[in-house]
Amino acid sequence: MACGTILHAGAIAGMVAGMNELRKITVQVSGDDLEAAQAYTGEGVTETVRAGLKKLASIRAQQNLLKLRGKVKFSLSVADLKYDRE
Repeated sequence: MACGTILHAGAIAGMVAGMNELRKITVQVSGDDLEAAQAYTGEGVTETVRAGLKKLASIRAQQNLLKLRGKVKFSLSVADLKYDRE
């Protein structure tokens, strides 16, 4: 159940991969900010904006998961987890 709780929190925070409805938007941003972001991503405007939105969703998921810290009990030991990888 603990794993299900973690997966549920990630899904709520927008971490489920897949194609959603696409929306066309118009935004006004500082030219310097956009150029800096594009230089960082190495991508065009659309991909840079998408990367920023995905990063925000990731931060939100991490914050939601941190709220569960100390509240989830794992039934597997470290040795069991290592064995499971093989």
